[in-house]
Amino acid sequence: MRLAIALGERNLGRTWPNPSVGSVVVDESGGAPVIIAQGVTQPGGRPHAERVALAAAGERAKGATLYVSLEPCSHHGRTPPCADAVVEAGIGRVVSAIGDPDSRVAGLGYARLRAAGIEVVAGCLEPLARRAHRGHITRVTKGRPAVTVKLARTTEGLAGSRQGPRLMITGEIANGKVHLMRAHADAVMVGVGTVLADDPLLNVRLPGLESRSPIRIVLDSHLRTPVTARIVAGASEIPTWIVTTVAAPVEAERALAAQGVEVLRVSVEGGQVSLQEALALLGTRGLTRVFCEGGPGLADALAQADLIDELILITGRSARGQGDVPALGLALQDRMDVLDLYADEQVGSDLFMFWEKP
Repeated sequence: MRLAIALGERNLGRTWPNPSVGSVVVDESGGAPVIIAQGVTQPGGRPHAERVALAAAGERAKGATLYVSLEPCSHHGRTPPCADAVVEAGIGRVVSAIGDPDSRVAGLGYARLRAAGIEVVAGCLEPLARRAHRGHITRVTKGRPAVTVKLARTTEGLAGSRQGPRLMITGEIANGKVHLMRAHADAVMVGVGTVLADDPLLNVRLPGLESRSPIRIVLDSHLRTPVTARIVAGASEIPTWIVTTVAAPVEAERALAAQGVEVLRVSVEGGQVSLQEALALLGTRGLTRVFCEGGPGLADALAQADLIDELILITGRSARGQGDVPALGLALQDRMDVLDLYADEQVGSDLFMFWEKP
């Protein structure tokens, strides 16, 4: 099952709006289990992992065990249900990590398998699978993508300077890990303040993974993003969406649209973009995982609205004694009291700590 979950994690960010599922066909008839075939949901969401694995296994699937990180689907979409494919392949037992809360499945996949006489074991490594499928689960249960907030801070707890150039808080190895996180997100999101201050590219610059740059999203209540910004200049290569309010100037939208940027409008809340409505809109677009790199202000606003599903806090050693902007706002500090610390990892000289909503 660990292999199935790991396989699914490889294609996170490439399969939305579908979940990225991993599947392994195993022959358990002998003294030791033998892996026959494996599969993962393909880019674009199809074919599903089970069909990939079963096709690779062929006749050897008969009587074998299928390990799958999410309950096989039971509804007709663009392709027939995976549960039917499992039955037709002659699989003898299915071990699933977690049920699919999608109302079109929600136990019906298991029921279809059991009705065909297939043994079903559910809940194997469920906590790991729930984390891997956080985006899918959040979208089908809450109508929005899961939000991961990433913040970097100095050893003194500061994230930047009000004046002067951007602080380079983390080292090269940690920066590479952040780019890998981007590659596994459906979208990377910042506020317009980050665009104005840093003029970021927000792409993936790891060798060989450049094509996995996610959609770039800017929250910009008044459409202050300049047409000369680098994310605007590259909008024809990497989809770039700016979420603004219904009151933002039409002239600015036309200028951005002429450069290939898509402008989305939502309601005003407190003079700013309604975060709840913005994320719901992204959910209707099919996004399941949003990686927020917008800095302390946006992180605190998301915390205030209870919209943080995962927090990644990186403590770097490269900017000691510099900065005057606290990384953690009051709302985020309060929110961390109800988040669970589930992992930490030393990456080069920098420390990554991971919290999640219980």
